[in-house]
Amino acid sequence: MADVEIRGLRKTFGNTAVLRGVDLSVSSGSLVAILGPSGSGKTTLLRLLCGFERGDAGTIQINGQRVSGPGVFVPSERRHIGYVPQEGALFPHLSVAENIVFGLSRQLRKAHHRVAELLELVGLPVDFANRSPHSLSGGQQQRVALARALAPAPALVLLDEPFSSLDAALRVETRQAVAQALSAAGATALLVTHDQSEALSMGSEVAVLWKGELVQVASPEQLYRMPVSPELARFVGDAMLLPGIVDGARVVCALGPLSLMTAMPYGPVQVLLRPEQIRLSGVEMAIGKARGRVLKVDYYGHDACVHLSLSGDAALSTNLIARLPGHLCPRPGDEVAISVEGEVLAYPG
Repeated sequence: MADVEIRGLRKTFGNTAVLRGVDLSVSSGSLVAILGPSGSGKTTLLRLLCGFERGDAGTIQINGQRVSGPGVFVPSERRHIGYVPQEGALFPHLSVAENIVFGLSRQLRKAHHRVAELLELVGLPVDFANRSPHSLSGGQQQRVALARALAPAPALVLLDEPFSSLDAALRVETRQAVAQALSAAGATALLVTHDQSEALSMGSEVAVLWKGELVQVASPEQLYRMPVSPELARFVGDAMLLPGIVDGARVVCALGPLSLMTAMPYGPVQVLLRPEQIRLSGVEMAIGKARGRVLKVDYYGHDACVHLSLSGDAALSTNLIARLPGHLCPRPGDEVAISVEGEVLAYPG
């Protein structure tokens, strides 16, 4: 296990600043997800950590040792880092066991050192050791890639969008297995991803990289419930922003008076709503509630997204979306009463 300290890290390619003074602390034994859209600098950050690139400024410290900074650059092979690339990158001509021990000394490779232990750790049968990579599913190949990364007992494991090539069902299963394996190994890990659900479900903390800057580092719950900006709110989940006016501990908007998560001074704001906060009921329950009409329903079985337009003087140019259990969703054309569950966050302006 290792703790990681990154301070003032900068990297420029040509005239483009890719990382702009990144500061990040990763506690020993934790898994931190680096979340950001394409082009935000996620892969560059990983390459600087690995030692594949040199930073232009700032420092990187792993387990108390400075590996990058003014006058210091420890090569990648001496940083004790395990790396899991996007598609596993297993050697097709080697068996699963030979892939796992590839980075070890010749003596340990010949002994297939810890192969059975590592296969069990990543949730694969021991008899997979003699198989070839092409006989495995994509998810199984990713688990072998993780076993290979863990084989040298690295101080830090870096995962570069390792589930992006898998289909949805296999992605969920594989990331659960990988998270369990990392936890069982007591490894410190950094996961780079652009998938919000992946970051929120796997990371003990999520660090959002946006245009080369870390704009928020928080627990998954805090990041989702209290994003620091409207743009970030839209990025980390479905978000609706309604105009409102703060009135004491409440904010008044088209859906009525709502309780605020945090106190704000009187004035105009944007009110953040998540689809799962929207509750629908029959129009006979509409006293004191906003009313709307169902425009369409996206049905997914376990749940459904209901698209709504508000009725009357409260009509908005932005339609609402409610996420409901699949067996409770109304039909297009139905008129419904609309209410909001829980407290809401608001942004000035």
